[in-house]
Amino acid sequence: IHKEYFMGGSDICETNTFNGTTISQGEYKMQAVVYELNKKGAELAKQAAAEVTKAEPHKPRFVAGAVGPTSRTLSVSPSVEDPSYRNVTWDELVEAYKQQISGLVDGGIDLIMIETVFDTQNCKAAIFAVDQYFLETGKERLPVMLSATIVDNSGRTLSGQTVEAFYVSVKHANAFTVGINCALGAAQMKGFYKALADLNTGWCHVYPNAGLPNAMGGYDEDPEIFSNNILDYAKDGLLNFVGGCCGTFPSHIAAVAKKVKDCPVRKLPELPKYPSMQLSGLEPCFITKEAGFQWVGERCNLMGSAKFKKLVDAYKWDEAMEVCMAQCEKKADILDFNFDSDLIDGQSAMGKFMRLCVTEPNVAKLPFMIDSSKWPVVEEGLKCVQGKCIVNSISLKPGEEEFLRHARLCMRYGAAVVIMAFDEKGQAATFEDKVRICQRSYTLLRKKLDFPPEDIIFDCNVLTIATGLPEHNGYGIDFINAVAEIKRTCPCVSFSGGLSNLSFSFRGLNSLRDAMHSIFLYHAVPAGLNMSIVNPGGLPRYTDIDANTRKLAEEVILNKSADGKHVERFLEFAENVRKPAPAAAGGAAGAAAAKDAWRNGTYVERLHHGLINGIDKFIDGDVEEARADLKVPLNVIEGPLMQGMGIIGDLFGAGKMFLPQVIKSARVMKKAVAYLTPFMEEEKRLAALASGEDPDQPKWNGVVLMATVKGDVHDIGKNIVGVVLGCNNYKVVDMGVMVPCEKILERAIEEKVDVIGLSGLITPSLDEMVYVAEQMKARGMKLPLMIGGATTSKRHTAVKLCTKYDHGVIHVLDASRSCTVVSALLSQEKKNYLADLKEEYTEIRDEYYATLIDKKWKTLKQAQEKKGQIDFSKVPPKPKFIGNLCVKDVDIKEVMEYIDWTPFFQVYQLRGKYPNRDYPAIFKDERVGEEAKKLFAEAKEMLDWVVKDGLLKCSGVVGIWPANTVGDDIEVYTNEDRDTVKCKFMGLRQQLDMGESTYWCQSDFIAPKGVAPDYISAFACTGGLGCHEQRQKFEEKGEIDKAILLEAVADRLAEAFAELIHLKIRTTLWGYAPDEKLSLDDLLKVRYQGIRPAPGYPSQPDHREKQTMWDLLDINRLTDGKLELTESFMMMPSASVSALVFAHPEAKYFSVGQVNKDQVEEYSARRGEGGIEGTERWLGSTVLGYEKK
Repeated sequence: IHKEYFMGGSDICETNTFNGTTISQGEYKMQAVVYELNKKGAELAKQAAAEVTKAEPHKPRFVAGAVGPTSRTLSVSPSVEDPSYRNVTWDELVEAYKQQISGLVDGGIDLIMIETVFDTQNCKAAIFAVDQYFLETGKERLPVMLSATIVDNSGRTLSGQTVEAFYVSVKHANAFTVGINCALGAAQMKGFYKALADLNTGWCHVYPNAGLPNAMGGYDEDPEIFSNNILDYAKDGLLNFVGGCCGTFPSHIAAVAKKVKDCPVRKLPELPKYPSMQLSGLEPCFITKEAGFQWVGERCNLMGSAKFKKLVDAYKWDEAMEVCMAQCEKKADILDFNFDSDLIDGQSAMGKFMRLCVTEPNVAKLPFMIDSSKWPVVEEGLKCVQGKCIVNSISLKPGEEEFLRHARLCMRYGAAVVIMAFDEKGQAATFEDKVRICQRSYTLLRKKLDFPPEDIIFDCNVLTIATGLPEHNGYGIDFINAVAEIKRTCPCVSFSGGLSNLSFSFRGLNSLRDAMHSIFLYHAVPAGLNMSIVNPGGLPRYTDIDANTRKLAEEVILNKSADGKHVERFLEFAENVRKPAPAAAGGAAGAAAAKDAWRNGTYVERLHHGLINGIDKFIDGDVEEARADLKVPLNVIEGPLMQGMGIIGDLFGAGKMFLPQVIKSARVMKKAVAYLTPFMEEEKRLAALASGEDPDQPKWNGVVLMATVKGDVHDIGKNIVGVVLGCNNYKVVDMGVMVPCEKILERAIEEKVDVIGLSGLITPSLDEMVYVAEQMKARGMKLPLMIGGATTSKRHTAVKLCTKYDHGVIHVLDASRSCTVVSALLSQEKKNYLADLKEEYTEIRDEYYATLIDKKWKTLKQAQEKKGQIDFSKVPPKPKFIGNLCVKDVDIKEVMEYIDWTPFFQVYQLRGKYPNRDYPAIFKDERVGEEAKKLFAEAKEMLDWVVKDGLLKCSGVVGIWPANTVGDDIEVYTNEDRDTVKCKFMGLRQQLDMGESTYWCQSDFIAPKGVAPDYISAFACTGGLGCHEQRQKFEEKGEIDKAILLEAVADRLAEAFAELIHLKIRTTLWGYAPDEKLSLDDLLKVRYQGIRPAPGYPSQPDHREKQTMWDLLDINRLTDGKLELTESFMMMPSASVSALVFAHPEAKYFSVGQVNKDQVEEYSARRGEGGIEGTERWLGSTVLGYEKK
C-alpha cells in the first residue's frame, strides 16, 4: 500500500501506526507489542520508500511516523455527573506517546506526524513526549508535523478550539509544518485552512478527506473532484504540503500531484521585527499594541478573594465556578488561578479546578494564568489546559540553574511566563534593582534558551506606598520608570503587576483603593504596563474620579508635590473617608440585578436560559414552578425542557455550540428530569389505581398503530417504542410482525388511529414500506406515517418515501425520539413541524440525486479484472466430515458460555459512554450502569428459568461440501469427483469506482475450478424454539416486558450457538484450525481464521441466497419444519442465524456497496430470470446504484 501511494506521486507516506499507543492498543490487550507494531510499521514504509527512491533517485521518498490522538481526551470529561473527571492523565499520555515514538524512530522514520488532533492538550502531550524522547536518548531531533482536525462548520476541534487557537497552543513545538487533516472535505475546509495559513509563520499543510462521509460511511469525491478542490487552494498560493486523508486512494494522490505541480508555492510571511505575544483558550488572544491593556481577573486567587477561598475550603466547586464566571461577565481578558494556602492541597485543587474550567466554555475561551509559588502546582495546571497559558511566576531567587530549568519547562509546555524581579539576594524594590534583575533575566533566557522574547512578562513588583515610612514613598514611580527602561532595553516583552499591593495600606477603603489603582494605571500603561491582576469591572475611569481625590492620589503615586507633604495629606484624606460607602453598596446591588435580569422572565424563558447557558443553580425552583402551572410533570419535559434541548440541538448542528457546552446543558437537563421523576412515578401509580376503578381511564394522549411490515419478523425495537409510548399515555395498537399492507390500513381506519408506525430490519422491508406509503396515498389517507428500524435511515425516507405520500413521512432514529415525534404530530404545531421536515428531506433528496449523477463506476468486466488475489497454495485441508449434520437440543449451558452480552444492552438502548461502552464495563457507566446491572440480573434469571424448565431449544444444521469458484459464483458439488453441481451461491462484486486496487466478491475466497480442490461450509441455527409459545403466554398476562426480555435472550442464544457451531467447524468438523485456543473475547473480536458472512448482508445483499442454503442443508426435512424461511426469506423462529463459512486465512469481511445496472443484468441472467425487475426488487434501493424504472 505504501508503495502504491509513492508510485501515485506521494513524497511522504505515513506509517500504519495511527493507534499505536499502549492506551489505544490496551483496548485490545495488545499493549505489550506496541514497540514492535511501530518499529515494524516504520520498517515496512521505509522499505517501500527505498524501493521507489532507488527507481526514481531524482525524487526521494520519505516516511512520516503516524501518531494519532488516542481514544481518550484530556480536555473533555467522559462523565456527565463530574466534569472534572478524566479517564487518562497527562503523564500516562506522555509515556504512551514516548513508547510509540521509540518504535517509530528505531524503525527508521524521517519525520513525526502528530495528526488528527481533536484535543490540543493530547497534542501538547505528544509534543512533550517527542522532546522527552530525544532528550533522554541524545538522538538528533526529527522534524515534527502537527495536524488538527475540525469536527464541523464551526471550525473548531472536538475539544472546542478554533484552528487559530490550536496554532497558538502548539507554536512552541517549532513544527516542520502545521496544518489540518481529515475533518471536512477540501471545499468546506478552505476557509479554516486559510485562517491557519494567514497566522502560521512557517510551512502549512492540508490533507482533507474525499468529501464529507455519505450516509453509508463512504466518501464520494473521486480523484477528479478531489484534485479540483485542492487545485482551488493551489491557485491561490496557499499550499506548501498537500495530500489526502479518509477516502483518498493512490489515484487521488496522483490526480492532485498532476494538478498542482505547476502552481505557485505558498510564500512564507515576513517575520515581524518585534513579534507580539500570542495566547489562547478556546479562542486566540493576541497581545498587540492595538489590543490595549489586558485585565487579568484575580477572583479565583485564594489570596485575591476571601469568598473564593471559603468556597474552595468547603469543596463547593460549583459555586466557586460561579465566581470564575462572574469575571468573564465583567470582561476579564485573562483569568488568574492561585491555590496557594496553608491548609489546601494546592496541587490537587489546581488540577481539579482547571479540569472544571476547561469544560466551561465561557471560561475556557479565555487564556489562563497558572499562578503559584510552588512549581509542582504550576506544572499540575499546565497538564490540564489545552490553550497557551501564562505561568506566574518564576525568578532568579533559587539561582540561575533552577530558573533556567523552570523556563525550559515553560517552553516545553508551550506557556508564556511571568518573571518576578527577584534574584538570589531578594526582591527588587528600587528602580536600579528592578532594571538590573529584569535585564539579567532577559539575557539569560535569550542567550541560554533562545526563549521567545514575546513570551516574557516582567513583574517589576508593585509595592505598597504611603505606609508612613519614607523609603516606601517612591515605590510607585520607581515601578513606572523601571517598566519604561526595561521596555527600551528588552524588546518585545510585556509587563504585569499586582495592583492590590499598591494600596495595601488602605484595606477596608475599597473605593479609595480602586481610585488609586485607576490613577496608577493611567500613568503606568503609557510607560509599557500592558496587563495587571485586578478585579475586572471594579475600577472607576480616571476621568470619573473627583478632582480632589485624583490630585491627592496622583501626588503619592508619582511621589511629587510642591511642598513635599503629599503623603501626610493623603493619610489625612484617607482617615476622613474611613466610613461606609452606601453608593458603592448600591452600585453593587445594581450590578447584581443586571447580571440576574434573566431571572425576571417567565419560567419557560428561565428554563431555556438555564439549559442553554448550563446554569443549574435555579433549575429545581423553575421546574417546580412549571410543574405547578402545567399540572402534568411529563408536560414540563415535553414542553419547555424539550424545547430548550431542541434549541441546543439546533445551535449544535449549526456550529454555534460545541461539545463542552452541550455536555454542560445535558447535566442541567438531567437535574431537571431527576426533580420531576418522583412526581411522574406517583402520577403513574395513581393512574394505575384510577384505571382499576374506572374503565374509562386513563384518557389517552393519542392512538398509535405499530406494525412490522410484511416479510419481516423482527419487532424488539418496535415493542420498546410501544412501551415508551404507553408510558407516556399513548394507546398503542400493536399488530405484531409480518403484517400485510391491507391489514395495516384497514386496522388503522377501524381503530381511528392518529399515527401509523412501520418497523423493519431487513432490506426488503424498505420496499414494503414504500408500497404502504403508495397505498395510503391511493386510499386518500391523511395520517402521518412513522418509519423506524435498523435498516431504515433518514436518507432513505427522504429519497424513497416522502415522494410517495403527501401527509407526513417521518424517520424516527430510535425509541427515545418516538415520544417527541408523536407529540409534535398531535400538537397544534403539526403543520409547521411537517413543513420544516419536508424542507429538510427535500434538501437530502436533491443532494442524493445530484451525487448519483456524479458516481463513477467500473464496468463489471473491469471490476472482475481487479478481483482479489488470494494465495491458493494455502487452501484449507480436506474436511474430516462431508455432508450435512443436524444438531438437536444442544445443551443450553454449553451455548451460554459463548454469549456476547453487548448487543443485548443495545436492544434496550442502554449505551455506556467510552470507556464503559461494552459488556461488562457498561456496569461501571455512571449513566446507565445501574440500570444495566438490573437488566442483566433479570436476563440471567430468565436464562436460569429457561434452562431449568427447558423453555427454549437450540437446534441447527451444519454442512460441509466440495466447492470451487466459476466466475463470480461458487459451485457446490455432490462429491469429491466435482463433476455434478449440487447448487450455486451467486456473488455480487464491488463496482463503485473510488480508485481502489481491488474489487471484492465473496467467491474470491474459494479456489477457482481447476486451481485447487476447495470446500465451503454453511449452517443455520436457532435459539428460539419454544419462544413464540412462551411469549404468547406472557402477552396474555400483559407481561410485555418479560416477552421482550425472552426474545432478547433467545437472540443472544442464537448468536452464541452460531459462535459455538463455527468453533466446531474450525476445530473438529472441518478441522482447518485444530489447535485454535482463543478466549471468548478473541472469538467475539473475530481473531480466528476465516469468516462467516450471512446471506442478505453486506458481502452478498440478496436474501434469496438463503433459499439456496436451505436446500443445500436440507433444513426443512432435518429439523422437521421447525426452522423455516418466510416468503421474504426471513428465518423463523426470528431468533435464528445462518451463514456461509469461508476457511481461507486471507478471507475477510467487506461490503459490496452499490452496484450498477450492467451487473444487475448479468447477475439476473445468471440466476435464469427473464428480466431484472425481480433482482432490482430484492436488492432494494440501498444496493442499486441507479434509479430503477
